[in-house]
Amino acid sequence: MGVLVAGAMMTVSLAAQANTGAKAASDKAALDNPAADVRTHERWEFGPVLNGGNGLYDRSSYHFVWAGVQGGKALTPVIHAGPLTGQFEMGVNILPFWQAYTPAPYSQTVMVNGQPVVQNYGGGTFRGVSIMPIIFRWNFVTRSKRFTPWFQAAGGVLYTTHKFPPNLLVPKGTPGGTSVFNFTPQGGIGFHYFTRPKRSIDVGLNAVHISSASLGDKNPGVNSSLQLQIGYTWWK
Repeated sequence: MGVLVAGAMMTVSLAAQANTGAKAASDKAALDNPAADVRTHERWEFGPVLNGGNGLYDRSSYHFVWAGVQGGKALTPVIHAGPLTGQFEMGVNILPFWQAYTPAPYSQTVMVNGQPVVQNYGGGTFRGVSIMPIIFRWNFVTRSKRFTPWFQAAGGVLYTTHKFPPNLLVPKGTPGGTSVFNFTPQGGIGFHYFTRPKRSIDVGLNAVHISSASLGDKNPGVNSSLQLQIGYTWWK
């Protein structure tokens, strides 16, 4: 009986040592190459994001700031495709803080049937919330142990407390305005830079289109804007 107990204890001890050794080896591998560790284990990611940008062309006087949280999960192992070798990920952004700064409201006199008519246009600061429930991201595999570049395409929904973008003002309940609901299709490039195992600083540059898809009577939209996004990510 004593021999059996001793044997069982020895087996448990050896198993514990093996597990400890395996964990130590895994931790060392993650420390040596945090980018590869994230790819190998297809980890979850989450963290805060801060975004700022400007409209382009006819919307160059528009400025944007938004902040929130992002999450994602690698869905595939590394797919070998020559220079495009990488890993597919899906993610989501939730942005409870969204602001757009537009030119101040103004009035303009136009001639209608030979008579001067004063038209009032909206403007100023617009506030809202946004969610991007669909983010498709391709993380490239490189030789770097800390640097992982990516490109992405995403789609989202934006709600603002006043109709956006500003346009000719119309009395409440009168047709002719824009919409408080808009869509935000976008695409861009970026990278993760791993400061240590399971931690990264993220930088992205996205081209964002804002449009109501004619949910309002008018849909001037923001045809293009360039947005810089900075975040910090925990990987689990």
